[in-house]
Amino acid sequence: MTDIYRIAESEKGLGEREIEAALRESLAGRSLKKVLIIPPDFTRFHSNAGFITNRYYHLLTKAGAEVDIMPALGTHVPVTREEAAKMFGDIPFSRFIVHNWRNDVVKIGTVPSSYVAEITEGLWHTEIDLEVNHRLTDENYDLIISPGQVVPHEVIGMSNHAKNIFVGCGGFGIINRSHMVGAVYGMERMMGKDHTPVRRLFDYGMEHYMRERPVLFVLTVTTAPGGRIRTHGLFIGEGRECLTEAVKLSQKKNIDFVEHGLKKCVVYLDPKEFHSTWLGNKAIYRTRMAMADRGELVILAPGVTRFGEDDGVDRLIRKYGYRGRLRILEAFEKEENDDLRENMGAAAHLIHGSSDDRFRITYAVQQIPRSEIEEAGFASADYDKTAAIYDPAKLSYGYNIVNGEEIYFIPNPALGLWINRERF
Repeated sequence: MTDIYRIAESEKGLGEREIEAALRESLAGRSLKKVLIIPPDFTRFHSNAGFITNRYYHLLTKAGAEVDIMPALGTHVPVTREEAAKMFGDIPFSRFIVHNWRNDVVKIGTVPSSYVAEITEGLWHTEIDLEVNHRLTDENYDLIISPGQVVPHEVIGMSNHAKNIFVGCGGFGIINRSHMVGAVYGMERMMGKDHTPVRRLFDYGMEHYMRERPVLFVLTVTTAPGGRIRTHGLFIGEGRECLTEAVKLSQKKNIDFVEHGLKKCVVYLDPKEFHSTWLGNKAIYRTRMAMADRGELVILAPGVTRFGEDDGVDRLIRKYGYRGRLRILEAFEKEENDDLRENMGAAAHLIHGSSDDRFRITYAVQQIPRSEIEEAGFASADYDKTAAIYDPAKLSYGYNIVNGEEIYFIPNPALGLWINRERF
């Protein structure tokens, strides 16, 4: 098929009719019996992939196809019935399949060590096995549709496309190793960029091991001012070009430059979306390039109840804590720390989640003991008291003056990347 691109002419974004017309066009001429849709989970609610998945479901079932929905969870917890209804509308919950990253995957190939060393500038030397959910290799599915948002990302540079395959529907090994590659290479060298080492790793996988599978990527570029989703662009295609074009638009819409380093930044984590520091640390990833040395990042986290999405990862975070890159790498090298070496994704997350003492990170929590936050390596604050000072319902996105102090407020860290223009 010819790639389909729709870019909104105004800041209001594409309308539902425009989007549905493009989806309908992407199915033209196809005779489909069974389709697998792999949208993001509820943590990517503002991707507009929920609406897109719903429209595809109804277009396909009306044409007589059987449709399964398998959210690309990665290591996240499964989508609940309530979340599915809110994000995906009236799709029957019985059509949803849970991806199990530990048990449901098959190996489809290997990225050779020589190529890994080449793309990481010699920082990583071992070969990397590629594993995906076995349903992606099931030839009974005559089309796989992968909707999702392209936005700056701490591990790969810009999210989605093949990441949805190899991480969202990937296995323990590829998730762990790709995250560690990103951490060792350095997130600040990658965020907001396209051809990063991790992206090239996944591009290699698509080109060598998934090219025979019928995968249709449906990529969005969105913002959500005031919580209302605006779809600025829709990019549909079966190859790499749709990602390349989506990245260009996302770099315009999802990267915000601040004129000087932020002395105090306040980030709000919507309790409907963020239940763990594993997800909530996007507040750290996406703002670290904007923070001033010795500044303070205050994270308002009313819904955070734990550290890891997975019980095993939760234990690792509690054990090793967010102590900084050098300390985690030191712990990673010790023979007695097999649990950390066997969970590279968790080790990478611990590296990503620290400021390396460059700025202070304060979690304001309501549903987890403050002592546990401090034991994990963060400063802590009482949520109610902190929110009374920095009320997310009263603050405006960007610069605010609170009690004579300049603060920068971000209502949702997942939708962008913030960079200090002075250092860029």
